[in-house]
Amino acid sequence: GDLLAAARGAADEALEAGKKSGYRNAQVSVLAPTGTIGFMMDCDTTGVEPDIAIVKYKLLAGGGMLKIVNRTVPAALQRLGYGRPQVQEILEYIEQNDTIEGAPGIREEDLPVFDCAFKPRNGRRFIPYGAHLHMMSAVQSFLSGAISKTVNMPTEATVDEIMQTYIDGWKLGLKAVAIYRDGCKRSQPVNTGKTEKAPAATGGNGAKTRPLRKRMPSTRQSITHKFDIAGHEGYLTVGLYDDGSPGELFITMAKEGSTIGGLMDSFGTAISMCLQYGVPLKTLVEKFAHSRFEPSGFTKNPDIPIAKSLPDYIFRWLGHTFLEGFKAPAPAKSLQPEPAAATPAAEKTAKAAAAAHGMNVQVLDAQFKNFMEDAPVCDQCGAITVRNGACYRCYNCGNSMGCS
Repeated sequence: GDLLAAARGAADEALEAGKKSGYRNAQVSVLAPTGTIGFMMDCDTTGVEPDIAIVKYKLLAGGGMLKIVNRTVPAALQRLGYGRPQVQEILEYIEQNDTIEGAPGIREEDLPVFDCAFKPRNGRRFIPYGAHLHMMSAVQSFLSGAISKTVNMPTEATVDEIMQTYIDGWKLGLKAVAIYRDGCKRSQPVNTGKTEKAPAATGGNGAKTRPLRKRMPSTRQSITHKFDIAGHEGYLTVGLYDDGSPGELFITMAKEGSTIGGLMDSFGTAISMCLQYGVPLKTLVEKFAHSRFEPSGFTKNPDIPIAKSLPDYIFRWLGHTFLEGFKAPAPAKSLQPEPAAATPAAEKTAKAAAAAHGMNVQVLDAQFKNFMEDAPVCDQCGAITVRNGACYRCYNCGNSMGCS
């Protein structure tokens, strides 16, 4: 009685207020959607919205997947006359197969009770999209506004079928029709089956893989390294995963102004994000090592006596510390000289040089390759130069790059 009186009082007040001020986008009666408040109300469905599937998988915004099983199935089975042992056996079958079709002991005439909006992963039955329209038509006369409900259509639905659905909805007196075709979006929050593999990246309209971030543990080991480049001091702090691989980088400049310090701090944050999203450290080292700009100069690190820039020192130190073979690359098959390309005189000279240093030809070639990887291009012809004392010389045009 109190609830009815309160409802009538609210309606009378709304009527009087509307007579004085008018209405704007107001409805007397509407029907709430399942997806918006269903979880908050702890309901599987609301109104005339059928469930997506008996078993569905919901993608979570923060990553991961939640398996949701319709909780009204046991009550429905008991109401249909199934005993507790039968109900338990059917529920175990649903848990394993994501469908009730083919469950032990289920009667064929009872299957329509459990039909849902989409076809289950291992089944064939679902509610046809025409039935959605008739469900909405049955309640439309009691609602002043449109019905917040989707008309679910299968993946195979054609353009003509979708157009006919709108026409049928108009003929049935519906105020609005919202169609959703299964799988029409790149990402679908609720699915009838668990995706085993992420979709492969494509250049067309196919879905692209979503990068995954491997976050650092709350408590982790770290390495702190002090460096000095021509009087510019700083500190590198590298956070480590449990397996010892780097996952974050902090760069602190000791005596630099706020601008340089802020830039290096932001640069370290960007490198940290690259490492946590799976960019190989070797790729970063190859990209940033030997970059040239100020400040540059001598350092106190015997492994890196001269730094061409701050990023050059940082990534060469990361390579020395974390990349196996970066300091002294091991010989590989790819470093073996091509027999056809080498003349007897060149082979004799190379072997003599290797013998003088107590090394084989492959190791010597590997060290020279690492030593010359920062050689600049010739400013006259564009060819790669070769170190010549303290300078570089171009063997293509003879330019000495400013040295006599």
